[in-house]
Amino acid sequence: MSVRNRFGTAAAIALMTTVGAVLLSACGPDNAGSDPTAAPATSAPGTSAPGTAAPGGSTPPGSPSAGGGTPAPGAKEANGTTAANRLTISTGTQAVAMNGTTVDFGTVVRDLAWSPDGTKAAFVDGNGDLVVTNPDGTGKTTVAKNPGGETWSHPSWQHAAKDPGDDSLPEATERFKNIVFAAAKGGVLRLETIPAKAVGGTPEVLTPHSSEGGNPNLPQPPRTGNTWANAGGRHGEIAYANTPANEVYIYDDYIRPAARDMGKGSQPALSPDDEHVVFVRSVSGHDHLFSRSTQFDQRNEKDLTPGATTDYTEPAWSPDGKTIAARTPDGVSTLPADGSAAPTQVSTVKGLPAYRP
Repeated sequence: MSVRNRFGTAAAIALMTTVGAVLLSACGPDNAGSDPTAAPATSAPGTSAPGTAAPGGSTPPGSPSAGGGTPAPGAKEANGTTAANRLTISTGTQAVAMNGTTVDFGTVVRDLAWSPDGTKAAFVDGNGDLVVTNPDGTGKTTVAKNPGGETWSHPSWQHAAKDPGDDSLPEATERFKNIVFAAAKGGVLRLETIPAKAVGGTPEVLTPHSSEGGNPNLPQPPRTGNTWANAGGRHGEIAYANTPANEVYIYDDYIRPAARDMGKGSQPALSPDDEHVVFVRSVSGHDHLFSRSTQFDQRNEKDLTPGATTDYTEPAWSPDGKTIAARTPDGVSTLPADGSAAPTQVSTVKGLPAYRP
């Protein structure tokens, strides 16, 4: 089943599920009753989440991700993470795959994301709260406590590196030390933001707009239905998806507010240099990865997985911008960011891939 179809089904369930059931059933970023555009519910490494089917079903022999597949009973799981490749995989359990092993964070870890310097990890815990920890799960800080009746998902670190030689905007280098995430309440999705160093703070709604002060005379991007925020690059840009429109946007508030429509798709990820965005789009029954330039004058897009015989979802960029990791029904695969080679399965751990800088 494609990402688009899964989203529609999850959204319908969310509207019919009570608040209590939402919180109790949220074991991953796309459970019934949770964020209808987030990732599929994750499970323990090498297993399937109870009552769910892997998107796209089994991988046909000879497909790019068929090299390992789900290990047979008794077979050794392919972890696929190393200190060299910096890949990590959060599984919706306490175990996070990294450095060729698994690390027990002592609490459920959903949608783990790394700080720009790799010294901290942010995730949504088993209580639905936003938590920041050290890379080994110690030193937990509850940045924001879920007030109840909401489902939070997919946090991302928004930051702006200081521009050498430019002291004209010193405040801009400080205001982008935030965590942005999606919040679903009463069937309505919004982006929210909070300072990364907050303790028990209260998030604010992030409303993308296209002008200073949100001039109502100018076309404005959708205010609700926004999810899957991914902040990348050096200037605090945020890529996100709008569920009802099935559109990808980039919101840039570094100097003045500007929202750009990147076209049809979901689950976007910004490259480390701000130059490209990768996103998911359904093609002929499978979820493909597409890339396009973020520049106004370069609108061409490229299908990075034109021969896909399985679903590629939840993309993540390597710190050097040369590799993209993606989730598949069989684990995690990687491919060159320029699409010069087909994806190769590197792990049979099923979960959300992320790279630690």
